Amino acid sequence: MLYHIPFEEMERFMIDVFKGIGVPEQDARTCADVLIASDKRGIDSHGIGRLKPIYYDRIVHQKIQHPETRVEVVRDHLSTAVVDGHHGMGMVVAKRCMEMAIEKAGKYGMGMVVARNSTHYGIAGYYPLMATAKDMIGISGTNARPSIAPTFGVENMLGTNPLVFGFPTDEPFDFVNDYATPVIQRGKIEQYAREGRDCPEGLIIGRDGQTKTDSKQILDDLVNGEAALAPIGGIGEVTGGYKGYGFATVTEILSAALQQGAFLQQLTNRGAEGNLKPYELGHFFIAIDVKCFCEPADFRKRTGDILRALRNSEKAPGAERIYTCGEKEYLAGIARADSGVPVNEALQKDMITMRNELGLDYRFDFE
Repeated sequence: MLYHIPFEEMERFMIDVFKGIGVPEQDARTCADVLIASDKRGIDSHGIGRLKPIYYDRIVHQKIQHPETRVEVVRDHLSTAVVDGHHGMGMVVAKRCMEMAIEKAGKYGMGMVVARNSTHYGIAGYYPLMATAKDMIGISGTNARPSIAPTFGVENMLGTNPLVFGFPTDEPFDFVNDYATPVIQRGKIEQYAREGRDCPEGLIIGRDGQTKTDSKQILDDLVNGEAALAPIGGIGEVTGGYKGYGFATVTEILSAALQQGAFLQQLTNRGAEGNLKPYELGHFFIAIDVKCFCEPADFRKRTGDILRALRNSEKAPGAERIYTCGEKEYLAGIARADSGVPVNEALQKDMITMRNELGLDYRFDFE
């Protein structure tokens, strides 16, 4: 049965879990804030659903990630910097990097910071929105473990590699295109598997060139190299798959080449002898100060005018409305304000497991 947990209670639980596995309190609050932001925005693939498999298990059971994060600035040059995250918490590394980019943009008009040896940093859209709150344009991306096959290929080479832009507007929500570069990302397939649902056809390609739909099997096959995600546009060139392939490659280069970090199939958690190792992810963060070009209020108004014109354009027969990026997430936040985070049976089991293993004093309504 599906239950809903209030945002405050869920965030408090996540903070306590992070603290329980050794994450310092302030860092635990940062990590929980990124995850709860995902749940609030209706991005169920990257909220509480990621707490156990992506963070808890990698720290406690796999021991390939450090709960304490050392953010080391290894190169700093006016508007740019290179940071080493030393396999700590990706959300902590990422937030610090975007803060640095924003600070540099305030001084020089633009700031760019790249990170190496980091880990999963949650929803990419969290970081550009840090910039839009300061009247700046924000851009971020990250590479990830191999998932996407290049056009005309069947081998998973590129990560899900989001390439995300955030623009301040005069509306209640800022523009942010928070999505990855394959047709579907791994977190969505994990969600399908938890719900016992098949993946739609045409999104996953096997080594034999045929599409795959069994969600649980796909997750295994992505790890063992027997399946790969199709890039945005789909399999082949007819529907434009080369475009998603190109954007994923742009993200890979910006995430790895500038900071001289791991890339493509180096981003697995398997060492040379098959032993587990950190993922060694790279991220990039760009902030652009709008006031260097025009008045921030004027930029917000013009951007809002563009988005409103798009939404007010002629709709297709049967369509109720046209959306712009960030709007559905804003509406999800309103809809969930009273109900909270939806938690299915699989997530309930994960929450109980973490609570029991850590000895936390929680009693959930679904028990």
